[in-house]
Amino acid sequence: MVAKGLPDTGVAATGPAIAEAFFAAFRHHPAGVAIIAADAGEGPVALTVSSLISISATPPMVAFSLSASSSSAKAIERAASVVIHFVRRPDMQLARLCATSGKDRFGAGVRWARLDSGEPYYPQVALWFRAEIRDRLETPSACLVTAELTSVSPGEHATAQAEALVYSNRAWHALGPVVDTVSAPVLLWPDDSATF
Repeated sequence: MVAKGLPDTGVAATGPAIAEAFFAAFRHHPAGVAIIAADAGEGPVALTVSSLISISATPPMVAFSLSASSSSAKAIERAASVVIHFVRRPDMQLARLCATSGKDRFGAGVRWARLDSGEPYYPQVALWFRAEIRDRLETPSACLVTAELTSVSPGEHATAQAEALVYSNRAWHALGPVVDTVSAPVLLWPDDSATF
C-alpha cells in the first residue's frame, strides 16, 4: 500500500516475486562465455561460466562466480591460479563439454596441455589468460572470485564480431550487428540448447 500523497514507485512484493523476477531478468540478460581451467593439486578441472566480468584495467582484474554445488567449481576455488579462455563460436563444442555435468573435460580426444607454470589449458582457444586468484567472497550458494591477469596467449587477438558467442535464455547465440540503433533490434541467432 502506498502512503497517501506519495507516488506509486512500482516496487514489487518481497519473497517469491523477487526470485521469479530475478530468474526472468537474468534468463534474458546475454552474457559472454568463458572456460575456467585449473589444477589445485588434485588433477585438472574446467567449467564453463557466463559470469566473467572485468573489474579493473590497471592492474588487469576480472571476477567470476562459482556455484557451491559444483565439484569442479570447488576445485577451482582452491587453486592459486587459473586459465581463463574467452570462448568464441568455433569453440562452442568445447564450451558445451565443460558445461555438461559428469563429462571428462580432459579425457581421450580432448586437446589440452599445461602451461610451463602447470595450469591446464585448451590451446585451440585463440584467446586465454593465465590469472592468479586474489580474493574469494563466500555466499550461501556461490563463491565470487577475483583474479589478476598475469599473461596472455600468443598470437593475434582481434576477433570478428561474427565469432562472438553469448548465452541467453538457456541457449547459445552468435551476435549480429545493429545497423540502426534507433529502430532495429539486436539480432541473436539461437544455435543450440544447453544449460550451465
